Amino acid sequence: MSSVYTVTQVNSYIKNMFSQDFLLHAVAVKGEVSNCRYHPSGHIYFTLKDMKGTISCVMFAGSRSGLAFRLADGMQAVVSGSVEVYEKDGKYQLYARKITKDGQGYLYEQFEILKNRLEEMGMFASEYKQPLPRYIRKLGVVTAPSGAAVQDIIHIAARRNPYVQIILYPATVQGETAAASIVKGIRTLEQENVDVMIVGRGGGSIEDLWAFNEEIVAQAIFDCRVPVISAVGHETDFTIADFVADLRAPTPSAAAELAVYDIRQLAERLGDIEATLKRLLRNKAEVNKYRLLSYRTRLQGASPVMKIREKRAYALSLEGRLQDLMEGSIRRSRFRMELQVARLKGLSPLNKLSQGFSYVADMQGKAVTDIGRVKVGDHLAIHLKNGIVTAQAIQRERSERA
Repeated sequence: MSSVYTVTQVNSYIKNMFSQDFLLHAVAVKGEVSNCRYHPSGHIYFTLKDMKGTISCVMFAGSRSGLAFRLADGMQAVVSGSVEVYEKDGKYQLYARKITKDGQGYLYEQFEILKNRLEEMGMFASEYKQPLPRYIRKLGVVTAPSGAAVQDIIHIAARRNPYVQIILYPATVQGETAAASIVKGIRTLEQENVDVMIVGRGGGSIEDLWAFNEEIVAQAIFDCRVPVISAVGHETDFTIADFVADLRAPTPSAAAELAVYDIRQLAERLGDIEATLKRLLRNKAEVNKYRLLSYRTRLQGASPVMKIREKRAYALSLEGRLQDLMEGSIRRSRFRMELQVARLKGLSPLNKLSQGFSYVADMQGKAVTDIGRVKVGDHLAIHLKNGIVTAQAIQRERSERA
């Protein structure tokens, strides 16, 4: 029976074999950087790849002093260091001591070529961007059925508006069939008449996100009659889908916030509108109330009853004035009459008769004031205070005063 070794023994043996190979102590490897991640400790973890293979790499913080640029996905680089086995998990990796740029990677070049071509075709133009409706009823989501992206979208959409219906198309978002799956999802949800569509996935390397850099996906988004929000990767990741979509969200969570209006804000806004309307209605009611009172006062003043009352009051005023004028006129006339009476009384023959005077009249009753009107033998009537004496003229004698 052959010997049985522990895992640790095997890993240790392999590590010793690597350490005895002087070629692996100082090796330079050329490839495209992928899955680059800067750790808070200062270490850099990344993958170096070519068309047929990949190798895990790490540059410890102590070796970064010679790195004059920031390492990023898509870079073509030459990494110098040693290949060693990490005994704990039995994996080998390239421990980088020096990294130099060697141009941009193949995928990045393909990305730039397609981006420039689609931009020249006008597929990124702002005039083709559709505005998002403010309030939606149906939200379409094209993404993987499992994972943080779909859970974040569902959670945030439900929190902002639980009445929005979410229709998920479970698409393949990574691999050779991903682009066709995403296109089918877009066209399927378009037939479902959703109001807004989110197309995306969580973050990843440039090859993980490559399906969203495919031309067929860009064309499907451009042709879609429904507004599309692209939510691919994290804030620093850009894909062709981001440029073609009607709106780009940095994360799936942000896409859900952009697509679904917060019903609480709507409730607050409606409350403010209600308060404003009530205030305006109260003000309008007060204005109309005072206007109505003014109209009522004017109507009362113009009514026949009021006119009759006014005319009656005016007639009573005229009657009073006429009464005063009549009484004044009567008093004045009475006063003048009394003066005339007094004057007439002073001129009255009867008054003179009562003072011892008398007057002579002929038989026709005419007063005899001239001796020339009397002939001898004429009968005369002598009027006294208490009677008349009939006499006959027996002699005439003219006075010298005459």
